[in-house]
Amino acid sequence: MNKISIIGAGRVGETAAYIIAQQEMCSEVVLLDIREGAAAGAALDISQSASYFGFDTRVTGGTDPALLKDSELVVITAGSPRKPGMSRSDVLDINRAVIDTLVDDVLKYAPDSLLLLVTNPVDVLTWHAWKRTGWERGRIFGQAGVLDASRMAAFMAEETGLSIKDIHALVIGGHGDSMVPLTRFSTINGAPATAFLDAASIERINERTRHGGAEVLALRQISSAYNGPAAAIATMVDAICYNRRRVLPCVCNLDGEYGQTDITGGVPAIIGRNGIEKVVELPLDDAERSGFQASIDSIRADLKQL
Repeated sequence: MNKISIIGAGRVGETAAYIIAQQEMCSEVVLLDIREGAAAGAALDISQSASYFGFDTRVTGGTDPALLKDSELVVITAGSPRKPGMSRSDVLDINRAVIDTLVDDVLKYAPDSLLLLVTNPVDVLTWHAWKRTGWERGRIFGQAGVLDASRMAAFMAEETGLSIKDIHALVIGGHGDSMVPLTRFSTINGAPATAFLDAASIERINERTRHGGAEVLALRQISSAYNGPAAAIATMVDAICYNRRRVLPCVCNLDGEYGQTDITGGVPAIIGRNGIEKVVELPLDDAERSGFQASIDSIRADLKQL
């Protein structure tokens, strides 16, 4: 891929840009931010590490939306972060206005790009951005499940004492307290995770996964998570840049899958050079299906606020 733009030079956006540049996923990374000097300063800082990490990716930054021109992928991380005690839905009104402006910039300067949403509440804003663009649904998607699954994997490693390298976790539903960790579809070196975890351990893991972001926020107080989210963004960008066709949990626009239409939610999907190639439908049991429906209902409730 030639050019990737990241809108929002906060900690998530800057860290994601750093990983993408280090791993040379593209020729050029552009950081954008409305704060004068923020994006340019972050870009300069990243560039000055290139000689030690050995990457040639060009990193620039600024405030002018015209910098988006010719981007093949645009990642939106900009928006108001939540504070301790706030839910992701609490920042919906202010971040919807932010997304409106940014999506219009993308339509003007990068109309042929893919669009990856990270701003919370990501499920609702991914749907909103999709409607605003009128694009085919596979070109607009959100980052949530990759992060939630990585948190679940970390908690599984902690509970079992086993290497996280062998752990593959899966989470579906909305990126909030109603998300559905799928222990039944999670594995440890190919073996079902349920072979290593008792019911009490599974419940602890599920609860920590649902509140993983809030736990970090409560501990840090002055900052929400950014290393995990940035790594999740980079994982999705890598799948797109190299057309890996990976199966990753993404915020997808659903059109009949899982019995849902005209809604976005976290589901496993095949992701490659053209974005979301296919939503993967899992054979959910009654409890999993009920949990997923409750999570979708929560997203629909937030959509009514738009």
